[in-house]
Amino acid sequence: MALRSILAGVGAYLPERAVSNDELARTVETTDEWIRERTGIRQRHIAKDGQKTSDLALAAARAALIDAGVDAGEIDLLIVATTTPDETFPSVATMVQARLGMAKGAAFDLQAVCSGFIYGLSVADNMIRGGQARTVLLIGAETMSRILDWSDRATCVLFGDGAGAMVLQAYDGIGDNSDQGVLNTCLFSDGRLHDFLYCDGGPSSTGTAGYLRMQGREVFKHAVTNMSEAIHASVKAAGLAVEQVDWFVPHQANQRILDGTAKKLGIDPKKVISTVALHGNTSAASVPLALDVALKDGRIKRGDLLLLEAMGGGFTWGAALVRW
Repeated sequence: MALRSILAGVGAYLPERAVSNDELARTVETTDEWIRERTGIRQRHIAKDGQKTSDLALAAARAALIDAGVDAGEIDLLIVATTTPDETFPSVATMVQARLGMAKGAAFDLQAVCSGFIYGLSVADNMIRGGQARTVLLIGAETMSRILDWSDRATCVLFGDGAGAMVLQAYDGIGDNSDQGVLNTCLFSDGRLHDFLYCDGGPSSTGTAGYLRMQGREVFKHAVTNMSEAIHASVKAAGLAVEQVDWFVPHQANQRILDGTAKKLGIDPKKVISTVALHGNTSAASVPLALDVALKDGRIKRGDLLLLEAMGGGFTWGAALVRW
């Protein structure tokens, strides 16, 4: 027997306001055609004034709890992956904990930018495997619109706001690859690549949140290479082949990155879940948002083998092999 972390439920939330490429072109020098050809993005959702990351996280959390049939009182651990917290402290997680009425356990934020949800999934899985939690609520939530330079068309067209959540529960499995739940997680980082994707502010440097800065060509190159390597590492650790994965659920950054990674690995593009056109890059929220869509529309079915993967600023990257 082996203790596994099964995916008991998934939920998502996108702010009501959807900003089309045409609308964005009224305020920045760009066009719908330029954005779609280079990114695949058609629109992004933007949080309204006064709507915080914790608000988005709470909505996604409630949806996931309903999907899992779990009450907030059953949660032992709450993790929020975010790079855009409401405040420097306390954590978004403790704010969501209070609003959910979660009276026990622990709550904390995790910062790995766009890889945050994969990093959070690894932490949640290891906490369950180690016997420190039986039920974990994992959330990826971002208000990326708050750290964008809206005069910089190279970055402002790419990002949006949103949140996705997952409930994980302890389950006694057999211990082989036929088990449901998280089979493995593989995490990586390389701090030497800081200058390719970063935010030019912070409490101890500028005293401000700063703006997102990116060297797009370098990010593309490393994203395709790093995510491909993470996928290989994950399936190899499970003693499987890439061809045995039913669905790939990647970080939704840019359609060209999704296509480039699929081509590099020889993956059928039809097996890659893509929702980037609908909400742009929502950083730590993008993997659960894509997963929620594919579950709700029936593409992912019970027993399917999923490969979740992401890369973010830092650089950080990783993958998780999961059986639904």
